[in-house]
Parts: sequence; C-alpha cells; structure tokens
Amino acid sequence: MGVLAGQGRRRRLVILAGGVVFLLTLLAVASARSFAVLLVAFVAFYPASGAFVSLTQAEIMDARPDRQAQVMARWDLAGAAGAVAGPLLLTAVLAVEGGGEVGGGWRAGYLVLAGISALIWLGALLRGRPEADGRPAAAEAEAEKAEQRPWTARVREIGPEIGRALRDWGTLRWLLLIEVADLLVDVFTGFLALYLVDVVHMTPAVAALAIAVRLGAALAGDAALIVILERVSDLTVLRVSAAAAALLYPGFLLVPGLVPKLAVLAALSAATAPWYPVLQARLYGSLPGRSSVAVTLSSAAGLAGGLGPLAVGLVAQGFGLSWALAGLVLVPVAVLLVPGRGRSRA
Repeated sequence: MGVLAGQGRRRRLVILAGGVVFLLTLLAVASARSFAVLLVAFVAFYPASGAFVSLTQAEIMDARPDRQAQVMARWDLAGAAGAVAGPLLLTAVLAVEGGGEVGGGWRAGYLVLAGISALIWLGALLRGRPEADGRPAAAEAEAEKAEQRPWTARVREIGPEIGRALRDWGTLRWLLLIEVADLLVDVFTGFLALYLVDVVHMTPAVAALAIAVRLGAALAGDAALIVILERVSDLTVLRVSAAAAALLYPGFLLVPGLVPKLAVLAALSAATAPWYPVLQARLYGSLPGRSSVAVTLSSAAGLAGGLGPLAVGLVAQGFGLSWALAGLVLVPVAVLLVPGRGRSRA
C-alpha cells in the first residue's frame, strides 16, 4: 500500500480514505456484540492505521527533508504521550462506568478514541498537504510526474523498487537497526513486569509502578530530545544514548533493591528514547523522494521483527528469563557500532 500510494494527491486520498476506515473500525469495536464483528474490526484496523498514520508520517517527512530527525522527535513525543494517556483514559472510563463489566465501560474508551480520530481526520482534510519547506523543486516535479502514472505501472515497479532499496546498505542498516533497537524498547517493556515479579520477586503492584516509571521516563526523554536535536546532531545523540544504555541496562539487571532498580530503569528509558525517532528519520533520509518505499519496508520489517518477542520467550523457556533478558545487552552495542559503518547522511 505504501508503494502504490506513491506521493502527492494520490497518497493524500489514501490517507483520507484510511482515516475513514480507521474511524469506522473504532466505532465497530465499540458497538461489537459478537466475536466475529470484533475480529473483523481489529483486522481492518491495522491496514487502516497504515494508511492513515504511517502515510501521514511519510508526508511529513517529505515536507521537511532537512529536519527529519527533529520532526520525528516530535512525532515520537506524540506517540509517547498516547502511551501514557491510554491507560489513564481506560481508568477514567471504567471509573465513570463503575467497574467496567463485560460489555460496559471499555466501549466508552473506544468511542472517545473515535471522537478524537474524527477531529484529527477533519483537521487533516481542512489543512491539506504539509508545506514542502526545503524540498528541492526537482523532487516536487518528479512527484507530480509520478502522480500522473497509472496504478498498473506502479504495480510493475514494486518489486524492483523495493529490491533496489534492500540492496543499498545505507538503507538496510537503518531498517535492521530499527528492529534490533526495539528489543530494548517495546520488547523489553513487554517482559518487564514478568521479570520483576518472577525473577526479582516483587509484587504485581510494584511491577505496575515500574511500567509507569518506564513510560513516564520515556515521555520525558522524548520531550528532551526535541530540545537536544536543535543543538546536537542526530548521530551524536544516537551514539551517546547507546553508550549510556550499554552501561545502564546491565546495571538495571544487577543492582539490588527497589528504589535503585527503578532509578536505573528511569534513566535507561530516557536514554533509549532517541532510538526510534533518529533511526526512523535516517531510514527516510536514505530514501530521498521515496518515503512510500520507507513505509512499505518498515511495515514488512515490523512483521519480521515480531519474531523478537518469540525468540526472547523461547530462550526464557529454555534457560530462564534472566538469561533471555541478559542477552539484550548486545542491543546497545549494535546501535552504537553499526551506524558508524559506511557513509552516513550528513
């Protein structure tokens, strides 16, 4: 879908259509009275999100090719704010509904999200395409030319276009690093509560507190990144954060006591906050004028990256969760070393 959407007006139509389906899926979930309806709604939600959210990201990246890291930092801050606001929204609607019994309060949460999504879609419709500050005139002309080509021509070009991108180490390394780095971001978060309860023998309440600390520290790190990138290059930020994580992550696993563990966890979460926005911006930068290809590659890599949690789980089952998480110490080393190989975009 990313490659077929292309650029310009065609991509904008796909974004708006995806937003409509995105809104309808949220309403379908809120009103579902059977498993079949719920399943169809959730299945449709993901391609709709790809069209509405991921292609919007590509549109913004195209508009500011000279400030992609800074723009991605703002994008990631919005995502981090959503990660913190989501549980708070669910808590609020369940409290208002009085217990959240099956078929009760959770539906209100999806209705609220549908209302917010409708406002965002309306804003996107009224605002139009982002202004292309800094985009070369030649790139604009090429985009307009590509916009006139038929869908059949785009279909024939999908394979060769993606193949060229994958043969370029400058693109492939960022694509791989995004998935590797995620092992110490989202994947680690997924196993964090289990580790604290089963390995460190803390209570579920403390584990919940640790998750809140991690999300809050990541949000603070995303906010700080916006300011830092105005003064420091994105690669320097990436290397410093990876070096810090290489020290903080083993420290988190080894330090005893609740307060020290939470303190190190907060520092680690803030340190890894720059990884996704910087790496994603670098991926877009390695494909100038081909942001839709970046969206397609990111989506495909995300499917492959889904093997990460499975691998951690299999190692944990065979050798214990402590050893499985200990293996993640290699992640910051990869983030620190791999970007230095080959030429980097200035």
